[in-house]
Amino acid sequence: MTNKSKKIRLIFIFYWFLLTYIIAALIWWYIALSSQNNQMAEYKIHLLNKTNKEYNLQYESILQEEIRKTKQYIGEGTIFFLLIVAGAVFLYNAIRKQLKISLQQQNFMMAITHELKTPIAIAKLNLETLQKRKLNEIQQETLLTNTLQEANRMNTLCNNLLLSSQIEGDGYRITKENIDLSNLLQHCVTDFKIRYQSKIIQTEIEQDVYVSGDTFMLQIAISNLIENAIKYAPKETAIKATLKVNNNNANLSIIDEGHGIHDSEKKEVFKKFYRLGTDATKKAKGTGLGLFLVDKIVSAHNGKVSVINNSPTGSIFVIQLKQLA
Repeated sequence: MTNKSKKIRLIFIFYWFLLTYIIAALIWWYIALSSQNNQMAEYKIHLLNKTNKEYNLQYESILQEEIRKTKQYIGEGTIFFLLIVAGAVFLYNAIRKQLKISLQQQNFMMAITHELKTPIAIAKLNLETLQKRKLNEIQQETLLTNTLQEANRMNTLCNNLLLSSQIEGDGYRITKENIDLSNLLQHCVTDFKIRYQSKIIQTEIEQDVYVSGDTFMLQIAISNLIENAIKYAPKETAIKATLKVNNNNANLSIIDEGHGIHDSEKKEVFKKFYRLGTDATKKAKGTGLGLFLVDKIVSAHNGKVSVINNSPTGSIFVIQLKQLA
């Protein structure tokens, strides 16, 4: 167990001890007040003169006062108990949420460090090889292509980081224009075919589908979905990009034959830093920003993004945007 885990455990132990002590003190005060109330009633009854004509009336009055105070103690105690429990639940959830965010940020920093170091190391090695060795033209072309791919990876990562920060800080304003979504999707697919020449990417794109939006942001959204499919789908399987119009809506789909996404995680995957919980998916590189940005970008365009199961295996991510007339 790490020092951080030990500290967190000690914090929660102290938290539960303090909560137990407060509730125990509240119960003790209720018992003490009830006992005092009972003793005072008995003392007042003892002082009554039984020969007094108003004895029964006074006796009944003392009993009524005892009952009233008991109800008062119960009412006040219940209110304090509910306030304590509500505060405890709120504080507990806040602490858990903060610890979860802290863990996600820690994992994100580890992932981002790895994501940056890997392409830098590969690019450096390729350039050193070109510098120190005499290679033929084909070998040089292979190394340069590989270096360019790694540079593109870093560029995509930087774009995701900057855009995520700008969106959350309301620092990015959408510049809407009429976009040929058919052409944009084809351009993204062609770019990935060049970068991943061994990967099979199929298309079924309806032509002349126009939408209103920000070209840069939509390009990032589409690229993130394709990148996500390439990342999590087996190498030997194909990825399919489709664009169809249905009821004046442009439906853009990225289809893979990967491990799929469990129903309980279909909404979670669009949250910031979220990574799928299976061993197969956690081995894949990633920062947990891609799908988060897709959701934010599509929402900013008044569209919808969803994920459904592919048959027999895999996932289908669907972006739905309003088509221009």
